[in-house]
Amino acid sequence: MADILKPLVVITGASSGIGAAMAQHFADAGHALLLIARRLDRIEALGLENAMCRSVDVTDTAALRAAVAEAEAAYGPVDLLVNNAGLMQLGQLDTQDPAEWQNMFDVNVLALLNATQVVLSGMKARGTGTILNVSSIAGKKSFPNHAAYVGTKFAVSSISENLREEVSGDGVRVMTICPGAVETELLGHTTDQEIIDGYEAWKEDMGGVLVADDIARTALFMYTQPQNVNIRDVVIAATRQPA
Repeated sequence: MADILKPLVVITGASSGIGAAMAQHFADAGHALLLIARRLDRIEALGLENAMCRSVDVTDTAALRAAVAEAEAAYGPVDLLVNNAGLMQLGQLDTQDPAEWQNMFDVNVLALLNATQVVLSGMKARGTGTILNVSSIAGKKSFPNHAAYVGTKFAVSSISENLREEVSGDGVRVMTICPGAVETELLGHTTDQEIIDGYEAWKEDMGGVLVADDIARTALFMYTQPQNVNIRDVVIAATRQPA
Protein backbone atom coordinates (compact mmCIF):
# COMPACT_ATOMS: atom_id res chain seq x y z
CA MET A 1 0.00 0.00 0.00
CA ALA A 2 2.79 2.43 0.88
CA ASP A 3 4.12 2.48 -2.71
CA ILE A 4 0.87 3.93 -4.11
CA LEU A 5 0.53 6.64 -1.49
CA LYS A 6 1.92 10.11 -1.72
CA PRO A 7 4.85 10.79 0.65
CA LEU A 8 4.56 10.74 4.41
CA VAL A 9 3.27 13.86 6.15
CA VAL A 10 3.70 14.29 9.92
CA ILE A 11 1.34 16.69 11.70
CA THR A 12 1.67 17.58 15.37
CA GLY A 13 -1.28 18.87 17.35
CA ALA A 14 -3.58 16.96 14.99
CA SER A 15 -6.50 16.30 17.32
CA SER A 16 -8.45 19.51 16.71
CA GLY A 17 -8.52 22.86 14.99
CA ILE A 18 -5.87 23.60 12.37
CA GLY A 19 -4.10 20.27 12.84
CA ALA A 20 -7.26 18.22 12.31
CA ALA A 21 -8.21 20.29 9.27
CA MET A 22 -4.74 19.80 7.80
CA ALA A 23 -4.96 16.06 8.43
CA GLN A 24 -8.20 15.92 6.47
CA HIS A 25 -6.84 17.93 3.53
CA PHE A 26 -3.60 15.97 3.23
CA ALA A 27 -5.48 12.68 3.54
CA ASP A 28 -7.85 13.78 0.77
CA ALA A 29 -4.77 14.58 -1.33
CA GLY A 30 -3.61 10.97 -0.96
CA HIS A 31 -0.79 11.25 1.56
CA ALA A 32 0.25 8.77 4.20
CA LEU A 33 -0.01 10.46 7.57
CA LEU A 34 1.48 10.32 11.02
CA LEU A 35 -0.89 12.21 13.30
CA ILE A 36 0.53 13.25 16.65
CA ALA A 37 -1.54 14.48 19.60
CA ARG A 38 -2.06 13.74 23.26
CA ARG A 39 -5.75 12.91 22.71
CA LEU A 40 -5.55 9.65 20.77
CA ASP A 41 -9.32 9.23 20.66
CA ARG A 42 -9.70 12.55 18.85
CA ILE A 43 -7.24 11.76 16.07
CA GLU A 44 -8.58 8.23 15.65
CA ALA A 45 -12.09 9.67 15.43
CA LEU A 46 -11.05 11.56 12.28
CA GLY A 47 -11.29 8.17 10.58
CA LEU A 48 -8.64 8.92 7.96
CA GLU A 49 -7.23 6.18 5.76
CA ASN A 50 -3.49 5.50 5.78
CA ALA A 51 -3.09 7.54 8.94
CA MET A 52 -0.98 6.28 11.82
CA CYS A 53 -2.30 7.89 15.01
CA ARG A 54 -0.05 8.12 18.02
CA SER A 55 -0.59 9.65 21.45
CA VAL A 56 2.58 11.65 22.02
CA ASP A 57 3.29 14.72 24.09
CA VAL A 58 5.38 16.84 21.71
CA THR A 59 7.67 17.80 24.59
CA ASP A 60 8.69 14.11 24.84
CA THR A 61 11.32 13.97 22.12
CA ALA A 62 12.09 10.28 22.57
CA ALA A 63 8.44 9.34 22.09
CA LEU A 64 8.19 11.61 19.07
CA ARG A 65 11.31 10.12 17.53
CA ALA A 66 9.94 6.59 18.07
CA ALA A 67 6.63 7.49 16.41
CA VAL A 68 8.39 8.98 13.39
CA ALA A 69 10.60 5.90 13.05
CA GLU A 70 7.53 3.65 13.17
CA ALA A 71 5.73 5.69 10.50
CA GLU A 72 8.79 5.80 8.25
CA ALA A 73 9.12 2.02 8.50
CA ALA A 74 5.54 1.71 7.27
CA TYR A 75 5.30 4.55 4.75
CA GLY A 76 8.80 5.68 3.80
CA PRO A 77 10.65 8.85 4.75
CA VAL A 78 8.97 12.00 6.05
CA ASP A 79 8.54 14.48 3.20
CA LEU A 80 6.63 17.10 5.21
CA LEU A 81 6.69 17.93 8.89
CA VAL A 82 3.99 20.32 10.06
CA ASN A 83 4.93 21.77 13.43
CA ASN A 84 1.42 22.78 14.40
CA ALA A 85 1.16 21.92 18.11
CA GLY A 86 0.85 25.13 20.09
CA LEU A 87 -0.23 26.64 23.35
CA MET A 88 -1.63 30.15 23.88
CA GLN A 89 -1.91 31.34 27.47
CA LEU A 90 -2.49 35.07 27.44
CA GLY A 91 -1.75 37.28 30.41
CA GLN A 92 -0.05 40.40 31.71
CA LEU A 93 3.54 39.95 32.72
CA ASP A 94 3.12 41.43 36.18
CA THR A 95 0.39 38.97 37.15
CA GLN A 96 0.72 35.90 34.92
CA ASP A 97 1.85 32.63 36.45
CA PRO A 98 5.44 32.04 35.23
CA ALA A 99 4.57 28.36 34.79
CA GLU A 100 2.47 29.44 31.81
CA TRP A 101 5.52 31.06 30.21
CA GLN A 102 7.43 27.81 30.65
CA ASN A 103 4.57 25.77 29.18
CA MET A 104 4.39 27.95 26.08
CA PHE A 105 8.12 27.96 25.43
CA ASP A 106 8.27 24.19 25.97
CA VAL A 107 5.50 23.48 23.44
CA ASN A 108 5.78 26.35 20.97
CA VAL A 109 9.56 26.59 20.71
CA LEU A 110 11.52 23.69 22.22
CA ALA A 111 9.18 20.96 20.95
CA LEU A 112 9.29 22.52 17.49
CA LEU A 113 13.09 22.50 17.53
CA ASN A 114 13.20 18.90 18.69
CA ALA A 115 10.65 17.68 16.13
CA THR A 116 12.56 19.47 13.40
CA GLN A 117 15.79 17.81 14.46
CA VAL A 118 14.13 14.39 14.27
CA VAL A 119 13.47 14.75 10.51
CA LEU A 120 16.02 17.26 9.29
CA SER A 121 19.10 15.08 8.86
CA GLY A 122 17.18 12.65 6.69
CA MET A 123 15.78 15.44 4.54
CA LYS A 124 19.24 16.94 4.03
CA ALA A 125 20.68 13.56 3.11
CA ARG A 126 17.91 13.00 0.53
CA GLY A 127 18.16 16.55 -0.79
CA THR A 128 14.43 17.11 -0.44
CA GLY A 129 11.70 17.69 2.13
CA THR A 130 9.62 20.45 3.67
CA ILE A 131 9.17 21.75 7.19
CA LEU A 132 6.09 23.92 7.69
CA ASN A 133 5.98 25.79 10.98
CA VAL A 134 2.71 27.27 12.20
CA SER A 135 3.61 30.60 13.73
CA SER A 136 1.12 33.45 14.17
CA ILE A 137 0.51 37.04 13.24
CA ALA A 138 1.72 37.41 16.85
CA GLY A 139 5.08 36.35 15.44
CA LYS A 140 5.06 39.60 13.46
CA LYS A 141 3.62 42.21 15.84
CA SER A 142 2.54 42.76 19.42
CA PHE A 143 -0.92 42.50 20.96
CA PRO A 144 -2.21 43.40 24.44
CA ASN A 145 -1.82 40.60 27.00
CA HIS A 146 0.32 38.61 24.56
CA ALA A 147 3.88 39.38 25.71
CA ALA A 148 5.04 35.85 26.50
CA TYR A 149 3.03 34.28 23.69
CA VAL A 150 4.36 36.84 21.21
CA GLY A 151 7.85 35.94 22.39
CA THR A 152 7.31 32.29 21.49
CA LYS A 153 5.87 33.08 18.09
CA PHE A 154 8.57 35.61 17.21
CA ALA A 155 10.95 32.78 18.08
CA VAL A 156 9.14 30.39 15.73
CA SER A 157 9.23 32.89 12.87
CA SER A 158 12.88 33.81 13.33
CA ILE A 159 14.00 30.21 13.85
CA SER A 160 12.17 29.25 10.67
CA GLU A 161 13.82 31.94 8.58
CA ASN A 162 17.27 31.22 9.99
CA LEU A 163 16.86 27.50 9.33
CA ARG A 164 15.53 28.16 5.83
CA GLU A 165 18.75 29.98 4.98
CA GLU A 166 20.87 27.20 6.47
CA VAL A 167 19.27 24.33 4.55
CA SER A 168 18.29 26.02 1.29
CA GLY A 169 21.45 24.69 -0.37
CA ASP A 170 20.42 21.16 0.63
CA GLY A 171 17.16 21.39 -1.29
CA VAL A 172 15.06 21.43 1.88
CA ARG A 173 12.24 23.95 2.19
CA VAL A 174 11.32 25.69 5.44
CA MET A 175 8.01 27.54 5.37
CA THR A 176 6.10 29.56 7.92
CA ILE A 177 2.39 30.28 8.04
CA CYS A 178 1.22 33.06 10.36
CA PRO A 179 -2.53 32.97 11.01
CA GLY A 180 -4.46 35.82 12.50
CA ALA A 181 -7.40 35.04 14.74
CA VAL A 182 -8.84 31.59 13.97
CA GLU A 183 -11.85 29.86 15.48
CA THR A 184 -10.13 26.99 17.32
CA GLU A 185 -9.67 25.67 20.86
CA LEU A 186 -6.48 27.72 21.30
CA LEU A 187 -8.08 30.49 23.35
CA GLY A 188 -9.29 27.87 25.83
CA HIS A 189 -5.72 27.50 27.12
CA THR A 190 -5.90 31.01 28.61
CA THR A 191 -6.83 31.02 32.30
CA ASP A 192 -7.80 34.70 32.73
CA GLN A 193 -11.54 34.97 32.05
CA GLU A 194 -11.44 38.74 31.59
CA ILE A 195 -8.85 38.35 28.82
CA ILE A 196 -10.91 35.58 27.21
CA ASP A 197 -14.02 37.78 27.23
CA GLY A 198 -12.10 40.67 25.69
CA TYR A 199 -10.68 38.44 22.97
CA GLU A 200 -14.12 37.09 22.12
CA ALA A 201 -15.50 40.64 21.93
CA TRP A 202 -12.64 41.60 19.60
CA LYS A 203 -13.55 38.70 17.29
CA GLU A 204 -17.18 39.78 17.24
CA ASP A 205 -16.23 43.40 16.51
CA MET A 206 -14.44 42.34 13.34
CA GLY A 207 -17.44 40.32 12.20
CA GLY A 208 -15.91 36.89 12.59
CA VAL A 209 -12.52 35.31 12.09
CA LEU A 210 -10.92 32.59 10.01
CA VAL A 211 -11.74 28.91 10.43
CA ALA A 212 -9.22 26.08 10.57
CA ASP A 213 -10.04 24.98 7.04
CA ASP A 214 -8.74 28.33 5.72
CA ILE A 215 -5.31 27.57 7.16
CA ALA A 216 -5.33 23.95 6.01
CA ARG A 217 -6.10 24.90 2.40
CA THR A 218 -3.29 27.43 2.47
CA ALA A 219 -0.83 24.93 3.90
CA LEU A 220 -1.65 22.37 1.22
CA PHE A 221 -1.19 25.00 -1.49
CA MET A 222 2.20 25.99 -0.08
CA TYR A 223 3.40 22.40 0.10
CA THR A 224 2.17 21.31 -3.32
CA GLN A 225 4.28 23.83 -5.19
CA PRO A 226 7.26 22.23 -6.96
CA GLN A 227 10.16 21.48 -4.63
CA ASN A 228 12.22 24.25 -6.24
CA VAL A 229 9.54 26.78 -5.19
CA ASN A 230 9.46 27.86 -1.55
CA ILE A 231 6.60 30.03 -0.33
CA ARG A 232 8.64 31.14 2.63
CA ASP A 233 6.24 33.10 4.79
CA VAL A 234 2.48 33.62 4.62
CA VAL A 235 0.42 35.90 6.85
CA ILE A 236 -3.28 35.08 6.61
CA ALA A 237 -6.10 36.76 8.51
CA ALA A 238 -9.73 37.71 8.16
CA THR A 239 -10.18 40.66 5.83
CA ARG A 240 -11.74 42.69 8.64
CA GLN A 241 -9.02 41.92 11.18
CA PRO A 242 -7.43 45.35 11.64
CA ALA A 243 -4.21 44.32 13.39
